[in-house]
Amino acid sequence: MPSTPPNSPRIAVITGGAGDLAQSIATELRQAGYAVLAPGRDTLDVTNADSVRAFFTGLKQLDLLVNNAGVCHDVSVAKMSAEEFDHVVDVNLKGAFLVSQAAVKLMSKQRHGHIVNIGSYSALSGPAGQANYAAAKAGLIGFTQSIAKEYGARNIRANCILPGFLETKMTRPLLEDTAWREALMSQHTLGRLNTAQDVARFIVLLQSLENVSGQVFQLDSRVRRWA
Repeated sequence: MPSTPPNSPRIAVITGGAGDLAQSIATELRQAGYAVLAPGRDTLDVTNADSVRAFFTGLKQLDLLVNNAGVCHDVSVAKMSAEEFDHVVDVNLKGAFLVSQAAVKLMSKQRHGHIVNIGSYSALSGPAGQANYAAAKAGLIGFTQSIAKEYGARNIRANCILPGFLETKMTRPLLEDTAWREALMSQHTLGRLNTAQDVARFIVLLQSLENVSGQVFQLDSRVRRWA
């Protein structure tokens, strides 16, 4: 089965490259021997088809794509504007589509590749105030599975990771609220949050598991009841 030539460095692209999680993933992948491109929005706007096309036109090889770009705008459905709904869906779901579409064209020529979509536990739990975000991330799970089925014959894998609630620059203000933090921790059987570094290490591990595709991996200790 075709693979990356032995003397060619493995190439990984991480969207939303300026974020804390993206930086942790980039660090772990570089330590694993990857050449990593982690463009921010100025270089790769995932909601803009022209931006996506221009970025991927310059790539000759792609071994791993991590669709990490994301945004949330929490508000109740009654107060949510159509623009707020569209923006969250455009970044989290349509953006993953545009980037993955460009990636699979390159990966199909290579006859190998892996797409990792960064999902969210919100896709499973549907929190109040996150109708737009939960819908987008739920759609991302279905999107992941469709890619896995469509391109498995070409040796292209797709998996979805639910990192759990991470302490990042974006979430730190929420965690400073003691009552809110205690309520969050009570949902976790281990009483602690996952870390960006652990998520990054899991992605490196998953990249090495060449027979795994179409799966959803929840990485924290919240336990859901079977449907």
